[in-house]
Amino acid sequence: QICNQHNAEAPNLEQALHRMAQTEPNLDHDVSWLLLPSYWAKVVVALISFLCFANSYDGDFVFDDSEAIINNKDLRAETPLGDLWHHDFWGSKLSSNTSHKSYRPLTVLTFRINYLFAGGFYPVGFHVINIILHCTISVLMVDVFSILLGGLQFTNKGRRLNLAPKTSLLAALLFAAHPVHTECVAGIVGRADLLCALFFLLSFLGYCKAFKENKEGRNFSIFWVLVSVILGAIAMLCKEQGITILGLNAVFDALVINKLNLLELIQKLLHKDKSLENAGLLRKGLLFRITLLMSGGASILYIRWRIMGTGPPAFTEVDNPASFADSLFVRAINYNYYYSLNAWLLLCPWWLCFDWSMGCIPLIKSVSDWRIIALAALWFCLIGLICQALCSEDSHKRRILTLGLGFLIIPFLPASNLFFRVGFVIAERVIYLPSIGYCILFTYGFSLLSKQAKKKKILAVAVLGILLINVMRCALRSSQWRSEEQLFRSALSVCPLNAKVHYNVGKNLADKGNQSAAIKYYREAVRLNPKYVHAMNNLGNILKERNELQEAEELLSLAVQIQPDFAAAWMNLGIVQNSLRRFEEAEQSYWTAIKHRKKYPDCYYNLGRLYADLNRHIDALNAWRNATVLKPEHSLAWNNMIILLDNTGNLAQAEAVGREALELIPNDHSLMFSLANVLGKSQKYKESEALFLKAIKANPNAASYHGNLAVLYHRWGNLDLAKKHYEVSLKLDPVAPGTKENYNLLRRKLEQLQKKGG
Repeated sequence: QICNQHNAEAPNLEQALHRMAQTEPNLDHDVSWLLLPSYWAKVVVALISFLCFANSYDGDFVFDDSEAIINNKDLRAETPLGDLWHHDFWGSKLSSNTSHKSYRPLTVLTFRINYLFAGGFYPVGFHVINIILHCTISVLMVDVFSILLGGLQFTNKGRRLNLAPKTSLLAALLFAAHPVHTECVAGIVGRADLLCALFFLLSFLGYCKAFKENKEGRNFSIFWVLVSVILGAIAMLCKEQGITILGLNAVFDALVINKLNLLELIQKLLHKDKSLENAGLLRKGLLFRITLLMSGGASILYIRWRIMGTGPPAFTEVDNPASFADSLFVRAINYNYYYSLNAWLLLCPWWLCFDWSMGCIPLIKSVSDWRIIALAALWFCLIGLICQALCSEDSHKRRILTLGLGFLIIPFLPASNLFFRVGFVIAERVIYLPSIGYCILFTYGFSLLSKQAKKKKILAVAVLGILLINVMRCALRSSQWRSEEQLFRSALSVCPLNAKVHYNVGKNLADKGNQSAAIKYYREAVRLNPKYVHAMNNLGNILKERNELQEAEELLSLAVQIQPDFAAAWMNLGIVQNSLRRFEEAEQSYWTAIKHRKKYPDCYYNLGRLYADLNRHIDALNAWRNATVLKPEHSLAWNNMIILLDNTGNLAQAEAVGREALELIPNDHSLMFSLANVLGKSQKYKESEALFLKAIKANPNAASYHGNLAVLYHRWGNLDLAKKHYEVSLKLDPVAPGTKENYNLLRRKLEQLQKKGG
């Protein structure tokens, strides 16, 4: 069938293909599956990958999207492009102690382009790009799997042959519709993994192009080898895993291009066999190419190390508890358990969760824990596959199993905790690339079963059923990623012991104003993790707003005791102490917060309020001025300065501050209102009137705006207009303080004028 697809080729090609078929087994031979021309195979894969995740296109920004996109200043036009190369993925300086050292400037650049084209934070454009990227990657997988499963062969005209069209299509469909990919596609932050995978695959395909003119491995293009190194570097600038493609290219070169038998090579090396000199490695250029790959990889890692700095990323015990265990045995056994769970997510991606930390997976602390069975099962399977990959007499089997294991394991190494601590327990997004190896092994297993099975069509229907289930699971999971409420609630059944899940459900409820329900989830988060300071802080905030000050103080005090540098908790503790009229303690808490976070405008604002309550007016003005210097758009701080200066009779200074504030925030109606009051007292009636009217236009239902404009007209002598706005104010707020009295005074004055006129 393959030969029939290439009838246009010269006869010598047909003979070559015939000889190849005789010398090397073909996976497609016994497989009952669709046989489509390359173009249509790619169309089918693109369509399936689109159907799986299309319903995520209009989702919100969820979970990590807030920090990586909405709160990331690197996306905004005012941030110099050069800053992207000195900041981490979240917009923090790489030199900062709090940086996670995730250096992905090219991914952030695509977010910035999204933001600029959309004219703001509109998630549709971000989601559409992610879906397009996954479809593109899935289409490229048809070519990649055809090489990995069928080998690398070119026609005399330099066109690459697909020697495994059926199995490459099956593997690509398995990849396109794998539910574990939902986080990468439906979560916008997953673009790092998608871009990394795109350039990862392009690097691999580029490396394959180096052998386009290859004859027995003797000829190769240095240009394409260097291109693959550059593409690997680009992949790493999208996400750290990208660098692993250079190692995989070397493995592919050794197994496919040079057809090395690894076990035989290891035995010869151990015995210092002189026949190695005649192995032809130098002649075929393998060592030279591997040297190029290693040199390129070492250079890339060195440059990244220089940019990133020598300090390790800052993670906490709740992020990755096993890595903080004192016992080497506990660390090793839990790392291996995590590997087994990752393998299970590839095999059975039914239980998916946006976050697997915070007690979701309790530590294994002894060999009596029944979960040890999972480790045993994992290593039993891995050792069996490795033995077959090394010892099988079938060279075709050795090649496919080794490549499958290579693509499964090598891209996972940066997330394995073997070389450095990572900031998660399990992350579904990091399995995006290793799933390539899983698809190879699954497809190879299917071909072996097909060879043995008498009813091949039943087996094909079973695999088709798995694909359909995966497509439906992808669609369902994508819909859960469309909003934070659905995403967080979906995790409650998967990880009920995860404190962060309860925290996020509570935070989502609090943001929607449902404080009573939020309190319940925050309390559960603190119960599950008694050191969860962020849950304590948020719960303390809600209790503070509900005037349950005693418990709020206890929670916030405990939070800063557990984490002494938690600036937000110190500030909130100060607010509670201020409400309890313990002013000295409140002041100390505010200054402690500022000590731990130098640029903290909200804390300066609250400190200013404390000083105002204590009639320390100069200190209050200085605190609010600091808040506006750090955050020029801090409307509340500007307003308080204007009001304080107004109340203390400093009208000229109040006017100057008001004008300065409106230059920075020209559309803030509260600032217009405050400045209009000052101008009215300074008898600048016309300008005051204009500002009042502008403020009312922006916020027509503010009773105080109409009431104070009425006072202005009252002073100015425009009594009819004063009467009109008093009445509007009283209609909006019948119990507005002072307005009714002023209105009654005006009515008496109007009655007196009418009597005089009469």
